Amino acid sequence: MVNITKKSNTLRIAIATATVKVSKQETIDAIEQRKIPKGDVFEFARAAGLFGVKKTSDVIPDCHPLPIEYTAITYEIEGLTIMITVEVHTIYKTGVEVEAMHGASVTALTMYDMLKPIDKGVEIENIRLLKKSGGKSDLKNAQFPEIKAAVVVCSDSVFENKAQDTSGKAIISRLEQWGINTAKYEIVPDEINVIRDKASELSKSGYQLVIFTGGTGLSPRDVTPEAIAPVLDRNIEGIMETARRYGQERMPYAMLSRGVAGFIGKMLVLTFPGSKNGAEESMDALFPQVLHLFKVVKGEKH
Repeated sequence: MVNITKKSNTLRIAIATATVKVSKQETIDAIEQRKIPKGDVFEFARAAGLFGVKKTSDVIPDCHPLPIEYTAITYEIEGLTIMITVEVHTIYKTGVEVEAMHGASVTALTMYDMLKPIDKGVEIENIRLLKKSGGKSDLKNAQFPEIKAAVVVCSDSVFENKAQDTSGKAIISRLEQWGINTAKYEIVPDEINVIRDKASELSKSGYQLVIFTGGTGLSPRDVTPEAIAPVLDRNIEGIMETARRYGQERMPYAMLSRGVAGFIGKMLVLTFPGSKNGAEESMDALFPQVLHLFKVVKGEKH
């Protein structure tokens, strides 16, 4: 199975359709009048389709078991054709398009089984995904080359060449996925005034996004939050709350991170942990959706 542990829970919706075609009007009449010998076709098929949605991971080997929050199965008759529509919702890490198509398949097969005694010409014509939404796939083609970004590593040991930077380079690599070029990459010591002055300098230089990595923990030299918090014009607590929650689900010490986030003027400042894993998890938790802020601050509709 595909590893989805890095993904976040979001609302996922999928709509699939299947088409059942009968060979004579008498079959449609019998369905509508509830005169099929095996029972009410629409209701039996709907019940089977619901089971099909729920049991998808039991019969499709690579599908993940997931919570089904909502399923609706509806029908539309046009001539000798019955259109089946299956809509499935979940709040989870992966989508429900296979669940929707499996539900449509089972619904159609149940109708076929119930109708074949009275109509030997019944056919299932197609099963397809009509629509899907949710997760980062909605933004997979999004690019933000217009954002001027900087990455600042806060670390005494890296500044003194006693250690190699891994978190800053990991952040730069992740930004590239969204078309963002890091125009400035710097390493500074764990000093409140140095970090604070760097933030002010970058703001005055027209940077729109600055990510500080390191110094968000609880050791005596971890002072990045103390440096940045007082100069934020608008604190956005939900950003780092989201990153901490995401991290806590994956390792037990993420709750100890004291990172802050907000705007200095028009520049968005994020403060991430100094470990490579911590920085990457923060990126996974927040990007690219956090970039929506730039539209909001411009007053654009969303």
